Amino acid sequence: MATDPVTNSARTEVLRRIRAAKGGIATAETANAEWSAIDRTYRRQATRSREAILELLIDRLQDYDARVLESIHVNVRTAAAGMLKDRKANRMVIPAGLPAEWLPDGVQFVVDEHLPAMELDHVDGVMTAATLAIAETGTVLLQNVPGQGRRAATLVPDYHLCIVRAEDVVETVPEAFARLHPTARLATTFVSGPSATADIEMTRIKGVHGPRFLDVILVR
Repeated sequence: MATDPVTNSARTEVLRRIRAAKGGIATAETANAEWSAIDRTYRRQATRSREAILELLIDRLQDYDARVLESIHVNVRTAAAGMLKDRKANRMVIPAGLPAEWLPDGVQFVVDEHLPAMELDHVDGVMTAATLAIAETGTVLLQNVPGQGRRAATLVPDYHLCIVRAEDVVETVPEAFARLHPTARLATTFVSGPSATADIEMTRIKGVHGPRFLDVILVR
């Protein structure tokens, strides 16, 4: 993303304005020189084994109150059927392009074709795939692509069932951004557990900015 001309020009302008506000000499050359001089010695590659990375993701997701099921000995359809039954979810919205073989019988699946927010609010949940997952932060990344759909469909329903492939799990945030580079212009949602926030009195409330409940099926 650092070589993208739009990103570079926007960054240069931001740095120029900051420097001008501080009374410095604001030029594109000085802005780019300072940007290039930033120390980037942080870790960019995985250091754990593949199994340890997956275990870390599971641990972080569970710490955020998400339920995780590994589909090792069962297929995704069977795993999803169990998750949806536990959640009493009978009517689910799905994005176009979600693999049909993942969808269990006995559940009504409604394909999101720009459904209005009111209708999204009345389904039992949404079921999607994922682009990536970051183990260190327990984060699932969704993009507006087939199988994942638009942002509204994953933020309005109260429950989200997300399918994550093991090969799409990375350990660090820099690894994730490197892999996102080819699709950097797509709308991307970072989901770290169910939606939760706290007010000034530290009262924790779920569901303000997205689903209150998150289930993840990790496909080995």
